[in-house]
Amino acid sequence: MITWEDAKFGFNAHLKLEKSLSANSVESYLRDIEKLEIWGISQGITIPKSFTRKQLELFSASIAEIGFQPSSQARIISGVRAFFKYLLLEDWIQESPADFLEPPKLGRKLPVVLSPEEIDLMIATLDRSTAEGERNVAILETLYSCGLRVSEVINLQMTQVHWEEQYVQVVGKGNKERLVPISPRALKHIKLYVNHWRNHLEIENDSRSLVFLNRRGQGLSRQSVFLFIKKAALMAGVKKNISPHTFRHSFATHLVEAGADLRAVQDMLGHESITTTEIYTHLDRGFLAETLLQFHPRSS
Repeated sequence: MITWEDAKFGFNAHLKLEKSLSANSVESYLRDIEKLEIWGISQGITIPKSFTRKQLELFSASIAEIGFQPSSQARIISGVRAFFKYLLLEDWIQESPADFLEPPKLGRKLPVVLSPEEIDLMIATLDRSTAEGERNVAILETLYSCGLRVSEVINLQMTQVHWEEQYVQVVGKGNKERLVPISPRALKHIKLYVNHWRNHLEIENDSRSLVFLNRRGQGLSRQSVFLFIKKAALMAGVKKNISPHTFRHSFATHLVEAGADLRAVQDMLGHESITTTEIYTHLDRGFLAETLLQFHPRSS
């Protein structure tokens, strides 16, 4: 009889080894399965294989009643479906009760995008006479130039920056590698940071390969990047609710607005599906208005 601990231990290994998910993603999945476990035990369901489809529907209803946002509900349901699919693969259950479990319908929310002028204003607030300031300029230029995720920036290796060819090798979700062009401007700021500041740090051995470091010679956390970006936005008078990911959205939006091929943008972002990239085609309202004025018979 498989216990909750056995199931969670095996699911953890499955996500890491077979699905190659990041530590953050694995942790998120396991937290959601623990929610299911706690609810199940409260209902007298002491082992995972005892769940029925009806009980999972009741669990789904319970997380909505508690007050989880639809996006969080959808994530939890996705995790539950993946968990029971794993149990099925291991022959611990004969059929998955989660196969027809439906997540809430989500409206497609358009991402927040910065203008080039707002990005310049934010960069101008950074004090380049300090190691931290020059590093942060290089990080913002890299985020915007390449459309990287924050995890991809803080884990960028020195050997992955190809100076002459002007591209970076990026290891993204699922350990998938892609090549992304990087602008001469971003490369210039990385060089300034590396040559004038990074090379004078006492770097810890396990951080020697990383491009961006803190003042103690250690790798950066996602939170530290989030905080300096929030501060730069505040100082620049940017009122939008932004994060490091906003630079990725801005990168993609500005490329699409300028006429870039959607497949090329998909490759640079590392999106598995073109439908994920297509959201950026909905953002250029100015182009849509211009098209309407030009071609609609009643526009004049």
